Amino acid sequence: MPDHVSFFTYLLYKLDPEGRTWGDTFGPTMIASEHVGPNSAEPLVCSAAVMLLIILLAASVRSKLAKPADAIIPDDKLTLRTFFELLIGYFYDLMKDMMGPKRAKRYFPLIGACASFILFSNFLGFIPGFNPPTASWNVTLGCAAFVFVAFNYYGIKEHGFINYMKHFAGPVWWMAPLIFPLEIISTCIRPLTLSIRLMLNMSVDHLLAALAMSAFAFIVPLPALVLGTLVCIVQTLVFCLLSSVYISLATEHSEEHAHSEEAHEKAPRGAKAHA
Repeated sequence: MPDHVSFFTYLLYKLDPEGRTWGDTFGPTMIASEHVGPNSAEPLVCSAAVMLLIILLAASVRSKLAKPADAIIPDDKLTLRTFFELLIGYFYDLMKDMMGPKRAKRYFPLIGACASFILFSNFLGFIPGFNPPTASWNVTLGCAAFVFVAFNYYGIKEHGFINYMKHFAGPVWWMAPLIFPLEIISTCIRPLTLSIRLMLNMSVDHLLAALAMSAFAFIVPLPALVLGTLVCIVQTLVFCLLSSVYISLATEHSEEHAHSEEAHEKAPRGAKAHA
């Protein structure tokens, strides 16, 4: 993808026109051997700004929940607290339905952090003069690589290294030589598919929104904004949903897997069709 140009880019050029500081600070990028310049440093600095914004907003919401009596009573209108409650509650319920309340509570901080960062990063592109950091593969690959390391760590911690490796060998030993390398390859491909899907969707969405706004400068590009909003929300949901599935598969026990299959078989025909 081409280099991003936004207010952050001009600010970085103003601070260091030759890019020496950013090259020494960030070093080579994940997907290029050359050192980071002001253009390629823009998504990284923008990501840091998004994380700082989330921390400040979360601290503000937490201060409002300091008193238990006030925290119990919900707000009667959409506020910052209500927004975070809806966001966090939705993804927690998603994980709870997938892996149960015990594991959902244990692994939710990772998914909640990913949901907040990706959602805020996606919507940053709606502000004129800014680009979403999730339109850069350096950023999305970093998020996906972190999820990859996390769910493998959770799986090894839950089962032990040997038993975790047995998950990749299949149900019967004589099929292990065929299934094991396929499972390893498919698992290693997961961060690539997660990062490329998010990066391409956000890049194309931001490009189409920019074209729509330039083509209809005197008319509010409402359809493009509605479509962009749906893309931002759906891509956040897809990334976090797949990450939750990977964590669930890595940490579930064989009896839990058998129980879930048995429950699915006993489900009504309409429920199976819906699933």
